[in-house]
Amino acid sequence: MNNKNKTVLVAMSGGVDSSVALIKVLEMGYDAIGITLKLWENIDKKTNKVVDSDCNSVDAVNGAKLVCDRLGVHHYTLDFIDLFKNEVVSDFSNEYFSGRTPNPCVRCNSMVKWNALISQLKVFDADMIATGHYARIKVENNNYKLCKGLDNNKDQSYMLWQIEQKFLKKTILPLGELTKKEVRDIALEYKLENANRNESMDLCFVVDNDYSQFLSDFMPDRIKNIKNGNIIDESGNTVGKHSGYTNYTIGQRRGLGLSYPEPRYVKKILPKENELIVTKKNGLFSNYAKVKDINWLQEVKEFPLNCTARIRYNSLGAKALLTKTKNGINCSFEKSQMAITPGQSIVFYDNDSIIGGGLIE
Repeated sequence: MNNKNKTVLVAMSGGVDSSVALIKVLEMGYDAIGITLKLWENIDKKTNKVVDSDCNSVDAVNGAKLVCDRLGVHHYTLDFIDLFKNEVVSDFSNEYFSGRTPNPCVRCNSMVKWNALISQLKVFDADMIATGHYARIKVENNNYKLCKGLDNNKDQSYMLWQIEQKFLKKTILPLGELTKKEVRDIALEYKLENANRNESMDLCFVVDNDYSQFLSDFMPDRIKNIKNGNIIDESGNTVGKHSGYTNYTIGQRRGLGLSYPEPRYVKKILPKENELIVTKKNGLFSNYAKVKDINWLQEVKEFPLNCTARIRYNSLGAKALLTKTKNGINCSFEKSQMAITPGQSIVFYDNDSIIGGGLIE
């Protein structure tokens, strides 16, 4: 393929994955421009100073600039804080207050990173975008498919289901064929300073992974209305007190303050009643999910549809049958799944390619 005179905007976080993505784009023969999206600033209320997060730290931005400079590539930092706040952080907060558990990184990928980068193609007179995600794009008969990365331990396709299908032909995912070890080896070969940098698993906008404190800071007027309430068992008996329903998620076992020979888990969160319903572990299993906000990445010609469905990032997936309803999709699993959680993503696969995805309702 002749990629000469084509320009790619490469999303640069300052980490090893995006740095190696840039290297691979250059090896493919493209011209490249490094783009770092400034998405958030955490403010310490005591000092009123910016507190760095791994995803948006000064070190990360400087690291991206350093890599671009070394490779002879122009680098730009673009401010998308308002977009991120409106599309990701506000949604995250509203979901928690509604008793659901959101996937903010999924929403960030589609609503912010892809949309923002695609919108910049004309600005920079560029042709395509590239990111350091471990996923692949296959083209069959001019049909673009989003597929799993070859490294099963790093596959990030689940996190990308909300991307608009039309954007796939404008996207390059250079790491999809590589393992994490191979990526680090390339970074070491190029003597990149971030070759052995640890990965952060925390949300970039939540300091110290303290969700409760974040909600208190971001929506103080709403959090002050969250009161202690009852913990109820499945028979309707009050068995304890909770410290505010926003402090809990479906499937949570620790921190309930309950004393039983057999552990209890949060099965349902009822915001209007200000109650948690708890159950034994076997009560968390279900073979059914109601799905809304569907994004199809492949054309589905008829239902019911057999597929493999994943209800969380680190799951292998399970055989399922999709049926269409007036308001969305019903997903019936062949085998019961543990803690099918409202607000989380469910992604449908045909072998290694994504058919589509949605939100568990």
